[in-house]
Amino acid sequence: MAISQDTIRRHSHVSAPLGPRTITEARLRRAPTAFLSHSHKDAELARGLQNYLQSQGWEVYVDWEDTAMPETPNRTTAEKIQKKIRDLDLFLFVATQNSAASRWCPWEIGYADGVKPIDRILIVLTSDSRGTTYGNEYLQLYNHVDQVAGVGVYSYDRAGGRKILRGRAIP
Repeated sequence: MAISQDTIRRHSHVSAPLGPRTITEARLRRAPTAFLSHSHKDAELARGLQNYLQSQGWEVYVDWEDTAMPETPNRTTAEKIQKKIRDLDLFLFVATQNSAASRWCPWEIGYADGVKPIDRILIVLTSDSRGTTYGNEYLQLYNHVDQVAGVGVYSYDRAGGRKILRGRAIP
């Protein structure tokens, strides 16, 4: 089930609790870490998803917050992104019209597919205000994320099996 982009945007204006500051600190806290692949045109969605996941105890990496990134994308940018994808626990792909048209997002998921186990790649299907759901056909190869009734973050496999990632289980 796709998550409404409006729902995600609402979280962009909510202050997330202060979470781990480094990957090492996140791992010491046993907090999940994730690379968030998104179009920069969807910065508000990226911020909203990051805030929501941080409120659930995650550490979420967003490339434009990384002061070590070059100002103009180049080979160094690609190398740093590759390292983050390898080093973080999960790869999250925010499926929107903009990420589908991006030059970077399909490259990032292709790279993640080559270096991460398939259950560590998760698609965040989104729907816009018209109800249009985004996600190219090839994204159906991967598990997807859903937020159920505000109680947690779940991963769904292609067969519909649900696994809680963070939060409390539904009774």
